Amino acid sequence: MTVPEIAVVGFAHSPNVVGSHGTTNGVEMLIPCFEKLYAQLGIERTDIGFWCSGSSDYLAGRAFSFISAVDSIGAMPPINESHVEMDGAWALYEAYAKVASGEVDLALAYGFGKSSASDVDLTLSMQTDPYTVAPLWPHSHSLGALQARAGLDAGAFSEADMAAVAARTTGTPVDELLAADYRYHPLRAHDIAPFTDAAAAVVIATADRARELVANPAFITGWDHRIDSPNFGARDLAVSPSTALAGDTAFGDRSRAVDVAEIQAAFTHEELIVKNALRLPDSVRINPSGGALTGNSLFSAGLQRIGYAAHAILSGEAGTAVAHAAGGPLLQQNMVVTLSSAAEGQN
Repeated sequence: MTVPEIAVVGFAHSPNVVGSHGTTNGVEMLIPCFEKLYAQLGIERTDIGFWCSGSSDYLAGRAFSFISAVDSIGAMPPINESHVEMDGAWALYEAYAKVASGEVDLALAYGFGKSSASDVDLTLSMQTDPYTVAPLWPHSHSLGALQARAGLDAGAFSEADMAAVAARTTGTPVDELLAADYRYHPLRAHDIAPFTDAAAAVVIATADRARELVANPAFITGWDHRIDSPNFGARDLAVSPSTALAGDTAFGDRSRAVDVAEIQAAFTHEELIVKNALRLPDSVRINPSGGALTGNSLFSAGLQRIGYAAHAILSGEAGTAVAHAAGGPLLQQNMVVTLSSAAEGQN
């Protein structure tokens, strides 16, 4: 099956902040994102043929929080809308399928989450195995430390490698970072992304519509998402087979020497694991946006990675890019999207 040419044409997100005012339905964060996209693309709300959101009722602490978020769009006229209980990156995939079906030529996906309004670790622990892990109420940083220790013991990376990731993001010398105390051994403060509140939105369009809206559409050349076992003891935590498989499918026979890679990593070692799984050469600029390490905004961090990768092409800063989004504990679910300034089609 040949998928028609589809491109990202717009991206907007609210600031990634540790605490924000407003409700947990994301309306206050989403309205500015939508208004920015309307203005950038010269479109109106009614031009969007399909809307899809990604969020979590568990995080919001209320049932059907995504319905309340529709207030940011407007009740009239009615819209064609759907929702996933996942990061907004998976909402974008559903929107992509909708455009690929030929039903609409313009779609918008958004994700939102307010981590500051809930006990994040309690919420995230509910993603784990309900029989053997969830009853322990594991702290997300403790699970991250388990994965980091597995990678260090396997020789997949070193603490200096982890510090180098943080140094690129913060500008702090590696030696200074390594001198800091451990927070969750072997993780130091710089290895851990802070939870933040934010919303993000991405607009995609058919090739013809995309060329009408922007000068440099970011054409989607490959897309796949895969999942590993939820049983931590059933997989090697130092590697990410699902990322590797998704990457193989998304890249196909194209070069992996892309200009930019946006990787969703809640910990420094996760970036190293994903880079290795994607087999990216050292020439690739990784997370020029700062990545999730500057703000782990649940349910929009993955969508932001796709948005930033596309923005690099839309702005003319890159010709090719790859974006990675993750869901679940310890890189359980992984999505890979490849993008290019040149329309190549996708099989």
